[in-house]
Amino acid sequence: MIEELLPDEVVVVEAHAGDGTEPGPLYPEEAEVVSRAVAKRRHEFALVRTCARRAMEKLGVPPQPLLPGERGAPRWPAGLAGSMTHCDGYGAAAVVRVTDLASVGIDAEPDQPLPDGVLDAVFLPGEAARLRRLAEDRPEVHWDRLLFSAKESVYKAWFPLTGRWLDFTEADIEVSAGAGRPRHGGFRAELLVPGPVVDGRRLGHFEGRWTAQRGLVATAVTVPHPA
Repeated sequence: MIEELLPDEVVVVEAHAGDGTEPGPLYPEEAEVVSRAVAKRRHEFALVRTCARRAMEKLGVPPQPLLPGERGAPRWPAGLAGSMTHCDGYGAAAVVRVTDLASVGIDAEPDQPLPDGVLDAVFLPGEAARLRRLAEDRPEVHWDRLLFSAKESVYKAWFPLTGRWLDFTEADIEVSAGAGRPRHGGFRAELLVPGPVVDGRRLGHFEGRWTAQRGLVATAVTVPHPA
């Protein structure tokens, strides 16, 4: 699913409920991180790391611990960039060599409306207005949840490049629906604060893609090296 949203150089491994994928064992230092967590959290933590290690293996990188760093972002081995996501019944990891992409961010959410009050708390007025127009044209998509996911993917791509927090209101995201593919499309995130510097150039926006299928909405952002 998320694999459809990313270029070929990104290796994606996904696990859907019922597909037989089980979490592999954690390294001791990983197990310590979630030693006091509830069973659901430990399962999700292990599942996405199993996906990530399988993706790393496809790139020729040996299995190793993937510990959370600052603000919970995973610390990837040298030479790799990546992102992980999980929600009920689903987990995924996307890994790429930093020589191919500067950063990547993925997110998956249940294809359901956001809880009451969330939209007004995290979306800009212009974003909310655009969502209402999209909902009128294509009510089959939960656009509020999709935009929330897009903001999560933007942040996951942003943080490894900057080491700084990015508030939901510091990126103005415009979502577009794909022609002839009503449950696929793209989005553009205009950064409202100074963007990361990649290869000597400061970026002003990120680009991403989305899909809604199998009871989920999923988004992905890639940050290429400037030409």
